[in-house]
Amino acid sequence: MNTTDTTACVVFSNIFLHPLMDDAANPEARNERREQQMLRTQAEKLCAGCPLLAQCLTDAVTRFDVAGYVAGTTKRQRQEIRARLGVQVAAEDLDTFVGVNSGRQFDRGEIQRIRAANPTLPLSVIATKIGCSVSTVKRHLRRDAEDGTPTPRTRMQPAPSEVLAVAIDVKRGTRRSAAA
Repeated sequence: MNTTDTTACVVFSNIFLHPLMDDAANPEARNERREQQMLRTQAEKLCAGCPLLAQCLTDAVTRFDVAGYVAGTTKRQRQEIRARLGVQVAAEDLDTFVGVNSGRQFDRGEIQRIRAANPTLPLSVIATKIGCSVSTVKRHLRRDAEDGTPTPRTRMQPAPSEVLAVAIDVKRGTRRSAAA
């Protein structure tokens, strides 16, 4: 696949965005269940041939809580993969994304956890993410440094190969836990 190629999920968006591909879709009619299974089989085959599969699945498991069929998995399967790997993904805060500030107070622990999880992220991005000013983020981090408050330990994100291995187990229905 070169840079001018487009991934199958974009080219065949009619499959990936079909209403029957939604996890909430629970068709009662036999023909709809058959169509749902056919769509999932097609999507799985398209994902399996994609050179971006490992990165797409890793992002869908470790970074974004997306809905629908992504990287050959359903939302429920990705939740199971996260549980086995001990990964937690925060739901998107759409209010902050569109610039709505709730006016709530931010505790130092919240800012410290975000910074520990994203040590290379600019403070402006952290401030935008939680809906406060950069000076608020700096003030809380400075107080933590002065108080000697320990930085919470965060688990390293799993490698794409680890995510793929657990995804295979989940899709096969294997019950063993891959988390250490």
